[in-house]
Amino acid sequence: MSIKHIITVPDETLKKISEPVEKVGENEKKLIKDLFETMYQSKGIGLAAVQVGVLKRILVIDVSNKNEKKEPLCFINPKINKLSDETAIYEEGCLSIPDTFIEIERPKICEVEYVDINGKIKNLKCDGLLSTCLQHEINHLDGKLIIDHLSKLKRDIIIKKISKLKKNPDRILV
Repeated sequence: MSIKHIITVPDETLKKISEPVEKVGENEKKLIKDLFETMYQSKGIGLAAVQVGVLKRILVIDVSNKNEKKEPLCFINPKINKLSDETAIYEEGCLSIPDTFIEIERPKICEVEYVDINGKIKNLKCDGLLSTCLQHEINHLDGKLIIDHLSKLKRDIIIKKISKLKKNPDRILV
């Protein structure tokens, strides 16, 4: 297993649509392990393969609390089949958009069909933080980011700020 470099905005890779996985082989299983290791190291709750530069429809999630037992979930070729009319608002962050949090309203409940790490087709109905996180990560697979929910002006300001931080990593904003 190895920790991967997480791509950040404005990298255009994040805007690309990920390709379906034809077969869950050893390469995919290694990628999944690397995604979990990278996500846990970065203190995230979700990570899509595109965020490490791999355009495959694979994502990992673990929304368990820090003090609880880990509950890692892996989704290959996830497809949302149903969204509730009821919505919920969460303050979302993103490992590809460091130090940025945006309140986003999404359907509260979603039903997803996916392939697990053993190649079996599964269905899951989820709500709360898991539903929000899953929708967020599936958005990544479709080339969409949380900043796409903002106006162009706000989006440009955030991208400019992150680009400056990349050029001056030791710079501290007060």
